[in-house]
Amino acid sequence: MTALLAASGLLLVTAAPASAEVKSTCGTYICVATAYQGRDYVQDITVTTRDGLPGTLRAFVGDHRGSKPNVSRWRFVINREFRAYPKPAVCGGLDRGGRVIENHCVLLP
Repeated sequence: MTALLAASGLLLVTAAPASAEVKSTCGTYICVATAYQGRDYVQDITVTTRDGLPGTLRAFVGDHRGSKPNVSRWRFVINREFRAYPKPAVCGGLDRGGRVIENHCVLLP
C-alpha cells in the first residue's frame, strides 16, 4: 500500500495541473514542448533530440537559461511568469561537439 501511495504521489508531482496547456513544435534536429498557463506563465520546457542521440540540451525563455549535457531528452522546470510583447518565445537548443546545432522556439498564444 505504501508503494502505491508513493507512486501516486510521484505522478501528482510530475503531472501538469489540469489548467495547463501544452504546445509543441519540431525543428530539423529537436522538438520543443512547453506547459504553460495563460499567456505569460511557463511551467516547464521539454527538449528532445529527434535522432535520439545525446548532446547538450538548452532551454531559454526571458532571462531564464538552463542546460543539461549528454542527454537526448530533458525537462527543464521553470515555474515563472514572463512578460513579453507581443508574445513570449519559449526556446530549446541543441549543441554537439561545442557547436550550436539548432535553436527552436514555441510562441505562446
